[in-house]
Amino acid sequence: MAVGILLVGGFGTRLKPLTNESPKPMLPVAGLPVTEHQILAAKKAGIHTLVLATSYLADVFTPYFGDGSKWGIKILYAVEKEPLGTGGAIRNAAELLGRDEPIVIFNGDVLSRHSIAAQIDFHIAKKADVTLHLIEVEDARAFGCVPTDDSGRVTAFLEKMENPVSRSINAGCYVFSPSVLDEIPLGAVVSIERETFPTLVQSARAVFGYKEQAYWLDVGTPAALFKGSRDLVAGDFVLMPGAVVAPTARITGGSAIGADTVVEAGAVIIDCIIGNNVRVGEGAQLSHCFVAHGTHVPAAAIKESIYLSATAELPISL
Repeated sequence: MAVGILLVGGFGTRLKPLTNESPKPMLPVAGLPVTEHQILAAKKAGIHTLVLATSYLADVFTPYFGDGSKWGIKILYAVEKEPLGTGGAIRNAAELLGRDEPIVIFNGDVLSRHSIAAQIDFHIAKKADVTLHLIEVEDARAFGCVPTDDSGRVTAFLEKMENPVSRSINAGCYVFSPSVLDEIPLGAVVSIERETFPTLVQSARAVFGYKEQAYWLDVGTPAALFKGSRDLVAGDFVLMPGAVVAPTARITGGSAIGADTVVEAGAVIIDCIIGNNVRVGEGAQLSHCFVAHGTHVPAAAIKESIYLSATAELPISL
C-alpha cells in the first residue's frame, strides 16, 4: 500500500485564457477534470490516501472532491498561503501523512497510463530513496534529461541542453521513501527538480529511474490539453451524464460534451471541449473551441479557436 501527494497549486500561465476562471488541474479532459483522471489512476495503483497540494484558486477543489469517498480514496488538502515551489509544496503536504509507507508524488498537469503499482514495486525492490518514472522521447532538448546506469540508478539530473546525453526524461511521477521527504526544509521555497534531485544524485543517494514507455502527455498548453482530451475520447465524441443532444446536431473530432449540457438542433461541434451546464444554441457552429461551464452559446453563432465563458470571449492558440 502507499499514500500520495498530487501537486495542483500551479498558476497555469501557459494555459491562459483557459485558466482565467479555473485552475489548470480542474480543466476538463474528455469530460472529467485532469485531477479526477489522476485520482482514478492513484486508486487503481492501490494508493489509499491522497493529499491535494493546492494554492491558486484552492477553494474549487474541496466542493468537487470532498473527502474522496466517491472515488473510494481518502482525500486531504494542504493549502499553501504562498507558493513554495514543487519541493516546498511536497514537504508541506507530507505533514498530513504518516511515515510508514512509500509516498507517491504526482505532477498535476500530466496524464500518464504507466503502471504506478509497478513503479512502487520497483522502488521497494531497489530499496531506493527516490524512484522517478522516466520515458524516452525523440528529442530531449526541450525537457532536460535523466541518464541512468545499467542497474537503473540515476547518474545525473540535467537541465535542457543542445546535445542531450540521454533520451530519457523526467515524466513527473515520483516514489519517495518517507525519510527523504523530511530532508526538505519545511516552509521553505524549494524546487524538487533543480535542487532536491540534483543534490540527492550528487550525494550518491539511491535515486532510480523506472522506465515504462506508456502513454504520457504534459497538458500544460491549450494545444496539449485538446490533444489529451481527443486521445482519451478515442472516437467522434463523448457525452457526460445528463447531456442532451438534438438528433440533427453533429458532433465530431473527438469532442467532449460536459454533464447536463444541451446541444440544440442543427448545431455543429468539431474538436471542442464543452463544459458542464452549457447550452449550445440552434444552428451554432463551434470548431476547436473551449466552452467554460455554465456558458450559453447563442443560436447561429460561428466560433473557431475561441475560449468562451459567461463573461469572456478570447482567442486561443492551438
